Amino acid sequence: MSKVRAGGEPVRKFLIDNIDAHPADVVKMASEEFDYSRQAVHKHLKRLVDEGAVLVTGKTRSKRYRLAPLLEWTNQYEVTRGLAEDTVWRSDVSPLLGKLPDNVLNIWHYGFTEMFNNVIDHSGASHVIVTIRKTAASTRIEIYDDGIGIFKKIQAALGLVDERHSVLELAKGKFTTDPANHSGEGIFFSSRMFDEFDILSGEVFFSHEFDKKEDWILQGSKPRGGTQVTMLLHNHTARTTKKVFDKFSSGEDYGFNTTVVPVKLMRYGDDNLVSRSQAKRLLARIDRFKVVMLDFAGVASIGQAFADEVFRVFRIKHPEVELVPIHASSEVKRMISRAISLAAESGDIDT
Repeated sequence: MSKVRAGGEPVRKFLIDNIDAHPADVVKMASEEFDYSRQAVHKHLKRLVDEGAVLVTGKTRSKRYRLAPLLEWTNQYEVTRGLAEDTVWRSDVSPLLGKLPDNVLNIWHYGFTEMFNNVIDHSGASHVIVTIRKTAASTRIEIYDDGIGIFKKIQAALGLVDERHSVLELAKGKFTTDPANHSGEGIFFSSRMFDEFDILSGEVFFSHEFDKKEDWILQGSKPRGGTQVTMLLHNHTARTTKKVFDKFSSGEDYGFNTTVVPVKLMRYGDDNLVSRSQAKRLLARIDRFKVVMLDFAGVASIGQAFADEVFRVFRIKHPEVELVPIHASSEVKRMISRAISLAAESGDIDT
């Protein structure tokens, strides 16, 4: 049975949402999605081209489509005592974003002001550059500063052996190098509000995509001084700041009490998670939360000592913290169960 035919607006929205990822076959995709002929889809695509929302290159079968930038803007600010994130937002950024749904503007307000304030208060930078690129589908904002670099600063503050360990601390949340003036929540919540959230600093790249299962990515990159934060958000997402806060907050004080720790960030190259020292680095500071979801996605196995330190020793010392393993392989589950069973047999914890 054929699909119910949709009006022109849903077809054009589908084209806009998928054209960048499928520049060569988006017409075929739309034709199959809506049970339209390719000729009918081409009419909608031509309308988008005529409106300036879509650019086309090539001819006949070699045609490629991409979203046209509705806005491309860059400005440099000198980091002085008088620079304030709310002023930059109100005078420059918000007017440029234009008419977007309130929930989308609220996310941009939160994310931009948090990241820009980090530059002012933490980076030691002399200049910061803001770049905005908006299409019919999404908006991307980059904030680049020429400061010390976020990962180097965290490494120095915590005395970490490797700059890459800083990524794990950011992923946990509740970390700041200035606890008297900051809660350490800005990057954690911002990274979960946007469709894409990236930090590039030095040789370390830190990325989170909303539709992935806590898919934090750590990889080497060409060294770059300072810090670049990139945020991308669909212009018509149904996401709200409240939904994101609610997911990780609880209690009468609406506190930031739940976190997700991507265990795979403990692995570098072919490293296996086998030692107690690795487990202790993983567990650092998580006693500040009530619920800690340990995400084992991308981790095929763990060693006995690692499992014992996490699921027996830590639980004995911190019974008030609930550890919840998620996305664990059968091998990882086996080692976790073994550690919990040993603790129960000795009467150290209740199961």
